[in-house]
Amino acid sequence: MLIDLNNPAFDIDIEIAYGTPNNFTGAVIYKRPRALLHPDAAEAFKRAIGLAGRLGYRFRVYDAFRPTEAQWALWRFAPGSDYVADPRRGGPHTRGIAIDLTLLDAAGRPLDMGGPFDDLTPNAWHDAPVTPDQQRNRHLLLGLMTAAGWDCYLKEWWHYQLFNPRRYPSMTDAAAGAGML
Repeated sequence: MLIDLNNPAFDIDIEIAYGTPNNFTGAVIYKRPRALLHPDAAEAFKRAIGLAGRLGYRFRVYDAFRPTEAQWALWRFAPGSDYVADPRRGGPHTRGIAIDLTLLDAAGRPLDMGGPFDDLTPNAWHDAPVTPDQQRNRHLLLGLMTAAGWDCYLKEWWHYQLFNPRRYPSMTDAAAGAGML
């Protein structure tokens, strides 16, 4: 069962990037975009939301659970890259335990992270040579998410996943129930 983040229990902004052509593929991947997480990930995300809220921040979610068919669509645009998991092996998004996000300030503006979501270049790496303010924003996001129990992916400032992702099965059958494609 996946938890829908579009409910009052989650005080977040949802802007699913793959529901529009404004992503690295230039194509709409999800016909009915939704932000869904495995229950364990949803609980960890609630902790992160609480920590961010105490500091006056909110999250904007760009992606969460990703059906296998969508993973294949992304893979076709970036096969063998460090940025898209091989759909034959499954990845944290297809397990429902990964989330792509950024932080919003009190006025609802995204913090400057020194590069956009879905930037499939070394500029997206946590140690990229961005300005001190941009690095501070990346570290703030990193601190909030890791304090809430999330692991980061060093090559994408926006990607977080639960630790030991392979202990969660790929949710290949969840795509139909999620109604995203």
